[in-house]
Amino acid sequence: MTEGETDAFARDAEAALAALASCDGYERGGLGRALDSFTDGEDAAWLLWTEWRDVGSYRRALSNYQVKMSTPLLSRALPEASGFEVLAECAPGGEPRRAGSDRTDDPAEARESAR
Repeated sequence: MTEGETDAFARDAEAALAALASCDGYERGGLGRALDSFTDGEDAAWLLWTEWRDVGSYRRALSNYQVKMSTPLLSRALPEASGFEVLAECAPGGEPRRAGSDRTDDPAEARESAR
């Protein structure tokens, strides 16, 4: 990407982040760029990350009109897993603390909790 393309991409990504941040259940998020490049070109990998109150809030946010308007940017994402749950956290100098999983093997229960 040229410097101008990088600036335009960053503005588009910030707009997508703002759209996500306007949704119910959004807790925090950010935009980052990789320090290292592992490709032949000079393009860097970017990361748009968000944290949500629960998985249902995240899924409903993806249906939000403003978020859908960010689709041209979001459609450039790599075809990799995009949703993760936090299973352990660690404060500076502390010990990792495990958290329980919100996943369920029962599809009906998952649909009900997403409402």
